[in-house]
Amino acid sequence: MAAGHPGSQPIQPVIMLFIYTLLFLLLTCLVIFAAPLRCKAWAALALVGVGALWGIVRAALVLGGGSQPLLWSLPDTLFGGDTGSMDPLSALFVVIISLGGVAATLYSRGYLAHTLPQKSPTHVALHYASLAVMFYAMLGVVCSDGGLSFLFFWELMTVASFLLILYDAQRREVARAALAYLIMMHIGFVLLVIGFVRLDTVCGSGSFDALGEYFHEHAVWPLYAVFLAGFGMKAGMFPMHVWLPEAHPAAPSHVSALMSGVMIKTGVYGILRITGALGDLPALQTAGIVLLTAGIVTGVWGVLLAATQNDVKRLLAYSSIENVGIILIGVGIAALGKAAGNPMVALCGMAGALMHTLNHSLFKSLLFFGAGNLLSQTHTTSLDNLGGVARHMPLTAILFLAGTVAICALPPLNGFVSELLIYLGLLDGIASGSNILASAAGLVALALIGGAVVLAFTKLYGTVFLGSPRTHEVAEASEVDNGRIAAMAVPLAGILFIGLFPGTAVGLATRASDFFVLTPVDAAEWLLTPSLAAVGRTVWLLLVVIGVLLWLRRRLLRSRRITAGPTWGCGFTSVNVRMQYTGESFSEGLQAVARPLTQSSGDGAPVGKGETFPDAHSFDIGHRDRIGRLFAAWWVELLRVINQRVMRLRTGKINHYVLFALAFLALVFLLSICNVI
Repeated sequence: MAAGHPGSQPIQPVIMLFIYTLLFLLLTCLVIFAAPLRCKAWAALALVGVGALWGIVRAALVLGGGSQPLLWSLPDTLFGGDTGSMDPLSALFVVIISLGGVAATLYSRGYLAHTLPQKSPTHVALHYASLAVMFYAMLGVVCSDGGLSFLFFWELMTVASFLLILYDAQRREVARAALAYLIMMHIGFVLLVIGFVRLDTVCGSGSFDALGEYFHEHAVWPLYAVFLAGFGMKAGMFPMHVWLPEAHPAAPSHVSALMSGVMIKTGVYGILRITGALGDLPALQTAGIVLLTAGIVTGVWGVLLAATQNDVKRLLAYSSIENVGIILIGVGIAALGKAAGNPMVALCGMAGALMHTLNHSLFKSLLFFGAGNLLSQTHTTSLDNLGGVARHMPLTAILFLAGTVAICALPPLNGFVSELLIYLGLLDGIASGSNILASAAGLVALALIGGAVVLAFTKLYGTVFLGSPRTHEVAEASEVDNGRIAAMAVPLAGILFIGLFPGTAVGLATRASDFFVLTPVDAAEWLLTPSLAAVGRTVWLLLVVIGVLLWLRRRLLRSRRITAGPTWGCGFTSVNVRMQYTGESFSEGLQAVARPLTQSSGDGAPVGKGETFPDAHSFDIGHRDRIGRLFAAWWVELLRVINQRVMRLRTGKINHYVLFALAFLALVFLLSICNVI
């Protein structure tokens, strides 16, 4: 198309964006592919580290009250003007992405070291290139203001994560999980395209800034529902969560950490953007109810399924669904508070949701790294095959314990801070008389989720790290390399900082809440200062009490002789490893509640009631999500039908293939005449 043609202007910026991004991708791939096999991890870490350093510095300036930088500007695109910038909300997500990206890339070096002899250099290079591309694509997603660049980076993020899952593509379950993930992500992508096209058609601009104008002048719910479904697919919101428990166990552990701790937060980011665009409209009340209900169902469903799992990575994957539910509860109560004119409820809900988004990225990354340590050293993630790991992997045990305490929202770590803010919002909603029933429902659900989380992770930690080894692989396990321990220290530092200095950390969340809560930053911090000060004093007092008790214990035992012996066997004289809790037996009491939600499958046969002197038995049971099985059935059948239809075209005759080509050219010609393409 000639320059100056009226139709050429919308195309030129798109081409330039494509060219610049393509050049960057080629440069990234060139650096990683050119590096020696043993140095590819360092090359990827350098590329990710540069972007993370830039992102954290920029984000710190924005969150500190500095100017909001304009990152790119395209004057005219398919969706109108397109810009990229970093406001306080984007800045908080940039921090999450930067910390998660650096930790995952650093961890990958030691985790993949044992696989290098079995993989070709090209295979490894493709993995690390995809890791770097995914990191920068996520940065692009949270910094995009326009629909074109947002969709471009969103799709780039999806394709890169799909390639990362396929690292062990020779395993059938990995390929199946990756395909399910790709299909569901593209269903969500189509929904987002529909939303941005509708927005551009009506407002002349497909940007987030145009959402407010659209919602004020047109029906809110058709467009809001489309965007909510598209973003909810990525976030793992019920019932669109079914890809998550399949993809995370199939992916390498550092990829699971990046996807669960960071990537699904881009879906949360999108939900926050569309909810913030509602302003003070009456629809905000309904949106709050919808989000609160979705959060309750997602959280309860996720935690009940997590508590029944007997695989470490599947348990952590379902736990991610539960934490997305907690975040949505916070967003829902914030929307209800704002609609009712209660700034305290709105502030606590939104600040709590943002803090939990940050907190979950930290402790879930740490826990998935711990799961990777277990898999690489013991060659299993089955709870029933593990036990006594703390004796052989003490550093992993301590770090995993920190993540466990944090995810259970226990002081003095970070999970307690974010859930406390959401609790304050719910309690204030009840006390103020606004949305009493909704706030009470959220309060009961959050308490139920918290109790089930403690059960699930007590089961996980106790079964895996305590007791005695069940297999010789566990008994012969050793601690991982220092690089992986250093990678786990990155999220641990964030966990400790937020837990010990909650006021400073929550201050960042209140600044990021400006897009939604109109309360000035100083006033917002003043509203939360008394509660946060009390939390800080309690945390430090708890640490002092623990320190004093440890000192007293050491002093009292100094003059005593300490001997080690076997654990009391409740009267049994020949105690063995089969007499300790398994994952299934630990959560057996919860099975009656979770049975309607799961589809159980057994391998082997249990001991029969009539076997007074039973023979040796081997029995393993798994619990699958009923919703997941329902969703999986339709696309498997669809692929089978498509494959049958396509195979009919493979006649093996050249004249038929020439006819197909001519028919395609004729179709293109007709569409060109009709100005369709």
